[in-house]
Amino acid sequence: MRILCTTFGSSGDVFPMLGLGAELQRRGNEVIFATNDHFEGMVREQGLLFESLGTEEQFQAIVHDPGLWHPRRSFEILFRNLKTVLHRQYELFAKHAEAGPIVGIANCLSHGAFVARDKLKVPVITLHVQPAVLWSDIEPPKLPGMFGPRWLRRGLFRIAERYFADPVVCPWLNAWRSELGLPPIKQITRWWNSPSGVLCMFPEWYCSLQADCPKPISQTDFPLWNHRSNQRMSDDVATFLSNGSAPIVFTPGSANMHGREFFEAAVQACGLLNRRAVLLTDFPEQVPSNLPKSVAHFRYVPLDLLLPHASAFVHHGGIGSSSQAMLAGIPQVLMPLAHDQFDNAERIQKLGIGDTIPVRCFTGPQVAKILKRLLESAEVSESCRNIASRMIARDGLRLSADAFERLCASALR
Repeated sequence: MRILCTTFGSSGDVFPMLGLGAELQRRGNEVIFATNDHFEGMVREQGLLFESLGTEEQFQAIVHDPGLWHPRRSFEILFRNLKTVLHRQYELFAKHAEAGPIVGIANCLSHGAFVARDKLKVPVITLHVQPAVLWSDIEPPKLPGMFGPRWLRRGLFRIAERYFADPVVCPWLNAWRSELGLPPIKQITRWWNSPSGVLCMFPEWYCSLQADCPKPISQTDFPLWNHRSNQRMSDDVATFLSNGSAPIVFTPGSANMHGREFFEAAVQACGLLNRRAVLLTDFPEQVPSNLPKSVAHFRYVPLDLLLPHASAFVHHGGIGSSSQAMLAGIPQVLMPLAHDQFDNAERIQKLGIGDTIPVRCFTGPQVAKILKRLLESAEVSESCRNIASRMIARDGLRLSADAFERLCASALR
């Protein structure tokens, strides 16, 4: 089977798809991976064919835009930048379809893939790695600006869908569809659920599928894949970890270069708690200067290697970061900013394995207060162990590859 995997976003969006693509190729499929040039080296390390969807300069332009982390403006900013490469995404499907039968798998932002599905009749499976993009009236997710009981969230979502999401996407998208002889679409959050099939890479205990979810749909487990997890931890990281107590790990997200205040609060909190810390960011300019010896900064460490040595994890609330902390069995504090992060924060709280701090309240003393409560709670510690035990025996990539192959077989009948 020839498979075109395509996704947009940061490491938290690319890693799950890349891990799945590598597993599918290991099974004898031919896998082509299309994403931004920023991830080309990682793709080629996995032995996959790479197709470019945007330049490194375009990736950096998005990363440098502070609006990417605004709870209400982030969707518009993402789409404004994606418009430049969606035609290219469509053309990739057209090119590879000419060479023979092909199936696709794409994340919800891959509108070019879904236009190709509608125009070229190429089966495309939608991949959801977070529950927040799988809307249900029965159990609505927590999204920025949405609050209250389920009936109120349903109403707020309808308003957001009609007056915010669709007006951002549909005018441009429907003009393109008209050029291709395709009918207009509305309710973009429903359209991205492909009739070829939807694959959800999160477990039932984290978010159960509801009766009003799209069909056909398959639910598996967290992918738990990180770049370079199969390599030995670097000497500088290993040395720091071995020279003291388990540190608290802090990151505002792999693509967040606006985290100076986050890291300042982190250093202050650990000083108040007399705890060691690891600061993770690929943008060292946002790390405070003159760090104490008890605090170390690293540009990147695979979370599945680092977090088992940590006492807690403070982060932005991305699904990849959240699931890695669950695997490590440590409490987490989330500072949600945008996207799916508010929904993940609510789920972590309900599981009893962490807490959340609004960005406006994310100060050193407040972070220290929440961390102290979590680290000293026997109940939280037991909940973390229980969740970790659910994950150890799972194999999300294997289960997801099985489910993808079943969905493809059904779509190709």
